Amino acid sequence: MAAVVVVFDFDKTIIDCDSDNWVIDGLGGTQLFDELLKAMPWNSAMDRVMEELHSQGRTIEEITENLKRAPLPANAVAAIKSAYALGCELRIVSDANRFFIETILKHHDLMAYFSEIHTNPGYVDEKGRLRIFPHHDFKASSHGCCLCPPNMCKSAIIERIQASAFLEGRKRFIYLGDGKGDYCPSLRLNEGDRVMPRKNYPLWQLIVDNPQALRAGIHEWSNAEELERVLLRLINESASADRSSTSQLISVDCKFQTLPPSSIEAFPKSLPVPN
Repeated sequence: MAAVVVVFDFDKTIIDCDSDNWVIDGLGGTQLFDELLKAMPWNSAMDRVMEELHSQGRTIEEITENLKRAPLPANAVAAIKSAYALGCELRIVSDANRFFIETILKHHDLMAYFSEIHTNPGYVDEKGRLRIFPHHDFKASSHGCCLCPPNMCKSAIIERIQASAFLEGRKRFIYLGDGKGDYCPSLRLNEGDRVMPRKNYPLWQLIVDNPQALRAGIHEWSNAEELERVLLRLINESASADRSSTSQLISVDCKFQTLPPSSIEAFPKSLPVPN
């Protein structure tokens, strides 16, 4: 079994679109959203658009049905199931929101494969309106990272996952992502870890510009078919490396084992030395 934690971004990694844009475009809120982005952060603009759509009579059922149509490639589904079957722990770290992510995962029967989802809170309030809040309350304090959006620093999340994973014996990380927000956590990965940036997307470009900044191995992918193939290869390579390491430790340990009593008795007794 692979001692690996696989961390997925969600938008443009598991699903082949941006879930926020998918919903807003599908429900006719694109123009308003673009205007709001001129004056507020993305996460805050999303909550404001949901308020406006609710006031126009748009329902949670419409949002849900729209999310169910979001493109989720079969190879991405297969990669998730295969990685889980190989013993990996799977997590999602995403700047989308919990309502969008869980709606899509439940629709495709994938919720059970992930041990935890780290994202912006999203829930339906008593009025039937979808509320979206920041993962980090940037109005109360800054998370202090200049590389990440104000509502979420993914490297802070990764560091917490690393600390708990190492205690459980999980030795290696594989991180998959596409956007600028995935660059900061990629910098926190160690030697022996792997990062999988989607080719020709912002994360890939940032890494290509300065690959020496990363300690982790870099393995690009372009589509879900490549994602599946590369991910499973890396998992199997990691498992092979762990087996080899364990075998070497056993071999070394054997040198220090004490001989059993029967073996000691088999040696000839020393002759007495005459006085």
